Amino acid sequence: MTTPSGPSGTPRRAPAGAAVLREDVTEAIRAAVFAELAAVGFARMSIEGIARRAGVGKTAVYRRWKSKLSLVLDLVGAVTVQGLPAPATGSLHGDVRALLEVAAHALRHPVASQVIPDLLVEAARHPEIADTLKAALLDPQQGVVAQVVRAAVERGELPEGADPDRALDLVLGPLYWRLVVVRTEPPQGYPHYLDDLARAAVAALTA
Repeated sequence: MTTPSGPSGTPRRAPAGAAVLREDVTEAIRAAVFAELAAVGFARMSIEGIARRAGVGKTAVYRRWKSKLSLVLDLVGAVTVQGLPAPATGSLHGDVRALLEVAAHALRHPVASQVIPDLLVEAARHPEIADTLKAALLDPQQGVVAQVVRAAVERGELPEGADPDRALDLVLGPLYWRLVVVRTEPPQGYPHYLDDLARAAVAALTA
């Protein structure tokens, strides 16, 4: 394979704009965004602050994202686990308990405990944020809970027509309230607390 040449026969150089973006720089910027969001929130966050924290120039950020909004939206989509498989323990109680275990781990991550609440506030002013959060957070959760409900209906544990949205509220609502809104540790420790939540949610769903 020959190198493309110019009119004088000298090899052409690749245009400057064709430079490959370094992945380590991209990851450093993403890490800086997490830190900035946690430290100052979305409204006060700036490209300058992100670049300074990442140890890069502003142009390195702008080569990858056109604004802080597009950067944050990309980040939320990148760190959110998509396609999480629904638990298949063979019982409604087992599935609910498994969901709570995964959710408790996720809600204690800095993205959930520090970043997501701030973005939920901003979502009221930015439809793009609201749409991204729905696609990245709510839709996957609804899909997983719908599979759990469908399996429980097939086993005869829940009646036909059981509402997955109601199940999502009952299963994950109390956990989200404690870990993200109130931000207090369960008094009896996580395993016992999750056991209690699972029993309460199943009792409510099957009532």
